[in-house]
Amino acid sequence: MLSDDEKKSVNDASATTNIQEFSEEMLTSRELEILNLIFSGRASSEVATILCVSKRTVDFHLGKVYVKLGVKNRIQAFKRATELGLISIT
Repeated sequence: MLSDDEKKSVNDASATTNIQEFSEEMLTSRELEILNLIFSGRASSEVATILCVSKRTVDFHLGKVYVKLGVKNRIQAFKRATELGLISIT
């Protein structure tokens, strides 16, 4: 059995590894732009209008972001992006 300190150490190492793995596959500037607009409370259709692209294009970029962050939805993406310092909560 692992002690609580050993479990924490393993979890910290795992988180560090995930961040290191992520840094090898960064988000594009467009993906970050869409992520920030989504996290500011806008819907995909609103982001599409702002960026002069289709909603399908916004959703495509979001799908790529989810894969790169290893998440399945916007809530998980928000949490992960915050953990990685990709966005800041102000």
